[in-house]
Amino acid sequence: MYHLETERLKLRPLTHDDADFIVELVNDPDWLRFIGDKNVHNRDDAIRYLDNGPLTMYRRYGLGLFAAEQKSDGRLLGMCGLLRRDGLAHADIGFAFLPVARGQGYALEAAKAVLDHAREVLKLDTVLAITTLNNELSIKLLRKLGLVDAGELKLPGGEELLKLFEIRWAT
Repeated sequence: MYHLETERLKLRPLTHDDADFIVELVNDPDWLRFIGDKNVHNRDDAIRYLDNGPLTMYRRYGLGLFAAEQKSDGRLLGMCGLLRRDGLAHADIGFAFLPVARGQGYALEAAKAVLDHAREVLKLDTVLAITTLNNELSIKLLRKLGLVDAGELKLPGGEELLKLFEIRWAT
């Protein structure tokens, strides 16, 4: 896995050492509202989540969610990266940040670095994104990143209608 840097952030693979941060992030009310309950309530649940999600994705696809760490003090602020999901033809970008980090441009900074990495290093020609229909802040950020509306869909096994975005680069 790769490590990325921006002006203010270090983006690195998640590890079991991040379990307490994961408990905090995935229980944030906005995470629960827009992403859903991952049934992570303690450190053991977080390690299971990491093992079955990000760590498996790293091994299987060579990509995944990065921990977004503030350079100035090492504080974990959120996560951002690429995922491979059933029902999507291409990798999709995902991001989530703690309330203390919102509204300061961290998600935009991290997502730009991830998209640059996708295009320049991973040589992807398309990246997708999905969000709930009412997640206006994520929709605004995706559009600012250059992703365009690409319709709506339900993921396999899912009941919720989601908004689909995409960005394509010339190859």
